Amino acid sequence: MTARKPTPNIIVDFRIPFWRMVAIMVKLSIASIPAAIILTAIYAGVVLLFTTLLSVPFAFGAGS
Repeated sequence: MTARKPTPNIIVDFRIPFWRMVAIMVKLSIASIPAAIILTAIYAGVVLLFTTLLSVPFAFGAGS
């Protein structure tokens, strides 16, 4: 049995009802809220870590 070369497929159109697309977009926007909260918490933690690490030498008067 010989292997066949894969043929490229191009999707030119798909049919989806308008209200189904609206429902998908609403679900997507609702699902993005917890993701944004988690990413904000991670960002705040990283900023807090770097702020703490960079300000420690100045707390003891070594920087002045």
